[in-house]
Amino acid sequence: MKKVYIRTFGCQMNEYDTTKMFDVLAARYGAEPTDDPLEADVILFNTCSVREKAQEKVFHDLGRVKELKRRNPDLVIGVGGCVASQEGEAIVRRAPYVDVVFGPQTLHRLPELIEARRRQDRPQVDISFPEIEKFDALPEPRVEGASAFVSIMEGCSKYCSFCIVPYTRGEEISRPLEDVLVEVAQLAEQGVKEVTLLGQNVNAYGKDLYGRHGEGAFDFGDLIELIDRNSPGIERIRFTTNHPKDFTRKMVEQIARAEKVCEWFHLPVQSGSDSVLRRMKRSYNRKQYLRLIQWVRELIPEAVITTDIIVGFPGETEEEFRETLSLVEEVQFDAAFMFMYSERAGTPAAKMEDRLSVAEKKERLQRLMEVQNRVGRAKNEARIGKVYDVLVEGLDKGKPDVVFGRTRGNILVTFPGDASLRGQ
Repeated sequence: MKKVYIRTFGCQMNEYDTTKMFDVLAARYGAEPTDDPLEADVILFNTCSVREKAQEKVFHDLGRVKELKRRNPDLVIGVGGCVASQEGEAIVRRAPYVDVVFGPQTLHRLPELIEARRRQDRPQVDISFPEIEKFDALPEPRVEGASAFVSIMEGCSKYCSFCIVPYTRGEEISRPLEDVLVEVAQLAEQGVKEVTLLGQNVNAYGKDLYGRHGEGAFDFGDLIELIDRNSPGIERIRFTTNHPKDFTRKMVEQIARAEKVCEWFHLPVQSGSDSVLRRMKRSYNRKQYLRLIQWVRELIPEAVITTDIIVGFPGETEEEFRETLSLVEEVQFDAAFMFMYSERAGTPAAKMEDRLSVAEKKERLQRLMEVQNRVGRAKNEARIGKVYDVLVEGLDKGKPDVVFGRTRGNILVTFPGDASLRGQ
């Protein structure tokens, strides 16, 4: 096994998992990544079920590699990620040329699954939830570049009515503090200057390990402080994604004190309407969300705040939608990821009535985008003429004389430069 091709769908958690798939196969077989599926010995699809019609897109891509399998019976084809967790054995029934199916919590078992496939001459499916075992089994991280992801927890226990994640990634499980600190140190030794702490809900870190209440309970804010003080070589610390329900003022205060933590907060609000938030089971209301924004702006005035918003949730009235528009005007988000609601089978929202037509959802999404684009443009225009520290990530779209990077506030910047600036 020499070459591995992985197509990654979806979020930063999946990007992190993809790097770990490469690490596992490199440690066992000495495999190397390739961008060309035609030369691959292993083709993996690391899937995400958050977007609409995710399953059909996966099967479409599988159909495109079916011919490669026919020409090369030794080629290993695998499906991992959230769609794998959702569909399981159904993937093999529909695409019998798939060799292995594995979930986000079992990617570390890839070599064993591949070897069992060859030994037993039948597809292997493992979409179990063995909690923290994955991290115990992963090899040391290998990275190229100045930035890297560090997963601090897996899963989500919020069960928002529209979201499939708790069913595909399981309940919230925190990695032990020592393991997180060791991985950050290993990355620093490889020249990494910026780490992004990842989790479906990073603000819940530690609750399952150290307790939910009490004076001495260790939480996400404490983790941030420890990494900030004890990570020589690391110059920037980011984190995502946050859930407003678990983000406390204490955490904001700790982030404000930390020297290396970047001034970027991705705080998904989803809706500006209390009645829609209740139907979504978001566990906070508009007033509580705005109080969190107030804490951030009070303690970190230069903070960049971004969000996620869903329009057209079942039963959303024009008045409820206008409450979302007014929230966007009030908060003045720097940027937003904006989506039309699309149902996910198996979630409570999929059974709700009072559906809006696609045309109605598109019209509302357009109105929301017009408001947010105006706000975001004004925010960016206000930055013109100011000076920022930018960590250079590489050449901009292959141009030899233009580089790109991000400010501490995660604002993307391009400027004249060459490849020698990468990592500076």
